[in-house]
Amino acid sequence: MDVQCSRDEQGNIHPVSFRSGSHEYKVDAHLDTWYGRDDDTWYKVRGNDGNLYILRHDRARWTLESFRNVA
Repeated sequence: MDVQCSRDEQGNIHPVSFRSGSHEYKVDAHLDTWYGRDDDTWYKVRGNDGNLYILRHDRARWTLESFRNVA
């Protein structure tokens, strides 16, 4: 999975787009961020297709952990 990020004023990264398979999605809304036990970071975002995605970053790679079709 390929994820493009930006940094906020505090230096925290936030996904702004991601590619899953042959599809590329823009992040329309960043809904939540939380931290796991193994220094991983989870992001709940709404894609430009209106669906919800949970992305996980474990310092070495990004994974798509969950998808919810809300259309």
